[in-house]
Amino acid sequence: MFFSVIIPVYNRPKEILDLLQSLSHQSFNDFEVLIIEDGSVLNCRKEVDAFKEVLNIKYFFIQNVGQGFARNYGIEKAKGSYFIFFDSDCIIPENYLRTLKKSISERKLDAHGGPDAASDDFSSAQKAMDFAMTSWLTTGGIRGKMKDPSKYQARGFNMGFSRKVFEKVGGFADPNKAEDIEISIRIKKAGFKLELVSDAFVYHKRKNDFKSFIKQGFSFGRNRVNVSRFHSDAIKLVHFMPFLFLLFLFSMLFTFWLIPELFGFQALILAIWSLSIFAMASIQYGQVSIGSLALVFSIFQLTAYGLGLAYELSIKWLKG
Repeated sequence: MFFSVIIPVYNRPKEILDLLQSLSHQSFNDFEVLIIEDGSVLNCRKEVDAFKEVLNIKYFFIQNVGQGFARNYGIEKAKGSYFIFFDSDCIIPENYLRTLKKSISERKLDAHGGPDAASDDFSSAQKAMDFAMTSWLTTGGIRGKMKDPSKYQARGFNMGFSRKVFEKVGGFADPNKAEDIEISIRIKKAGFKLELVSDAFVYHKRKNDFKSFIKQGFSFGRNRVNVSRFHSDAIKLVHFMPFLFLLFLFSMLFTFWLIPELFGFQALILAIWSLSIFAMASIQYGQVSIGSLALVFSIFQLTAYGLGLAYELSIKWLKG
């Protein structure tokens, strides 16, 4: 067996139906599916059983340990030579496994990460969140739109590595604090080839409301600092950009009163950036309303990430 698809699940029985339905339509069939129920109160055993006739699927219920360690449990139970990890809120295009298998063979990959996208039937808010999380204007392309695929750090919603990698570097080292970034760095430092496979994308059906989206952005900033506890070089200049954006907005409160000329220049820069996001998102999704939402989500995503990064760095420095 080539692929073992490992999916940690926590209290999302309805969500898993869409994911399993998409996996049942894959054009490449040499794979198994392992559902790791991570201590859920609302389990998905019934939903999984409905696919036993169409998928090679196994269900495991474990005590809640966090998604990273749930993936490790799945690896221990897997039989494939290459492990793929999806989040339960993803939908997988029918040629995903075939595309990935071809890229692994042709590019001699030991590990991969893939981007996420918004399906046409997603809500306006989901499409706006997708833009805020993936646009070059907001995240610098680090979530799947970079020119050099070897620089990509895989994300847990869509990533994988070979059994050989696991035997050399081990599994995920943290339950839920950027454990995907940490293992990506560890895989590369061990000399393995991990790259972005841009065609191996998933539809990421985020369930966030506005409040949880901001909270998630704050956590992402904090989690980047957590990775630096494992790898001192984990924080790059690009990761400070959201904090600099936050400082930029904060400084405008002072320049408005003290340095009007500088405020005018800052306002122009902010206007150009805002109009660019609005226009690009509106064109991409064909709706002006999504462009407006994308701008709001982008601003709050960047400020929340910047605050999270600054907060966790201050804690780290205070502890020495």
